[in-house]
Amino acid sequence: MDYLFWRKNSIMEPEQDRDPYPWIIWLIWKGRNEKLFREIDRDPLELVRHAESECQAWFEANEVVQAATQDTMNEEPQAVCLGNICLLDGSWTLSANFSGCGWTWIDSSGNIQLMGTKNITRRESALHSEV
Repeated sequence: MDYLFWRKNSIMEPEQDRDPYPWIIWLIWKGRNEKLFREIDRDPLELVRHAESECQAWFEANEVVQAATQDTMNEEPQAVCLGNICLLDGSWTLSANFSGCGWTWIDSSGNIQLMGTKNITRRESALHSEV
């Protein structure tokens, strides 16, 4: 254990260490619990193969992919123009006799062109009051 967790790091760089020992130890522990509590016997060779595949999958999943370098271009940032926008909201409760809705129309300059509210008889659901 001393070699696996401490002395080995003085021999090789920890970043290059891809030994499956932690996975093997973990799966031995899980196998022990399965044998004790569920009376399931695992094949030791299969356990090691599974640990190696889990180790490899973990390192592949945590591998940092270098982004392709792109030529730096001095482009002007572009603003997104959404044009005319209509915002709508509804109000609804199960116990009330009325529902309500409100709306706002905003033009591409950001100016409010039209606003309104309406009180209507209660609809079947909140979705119905907003539509």
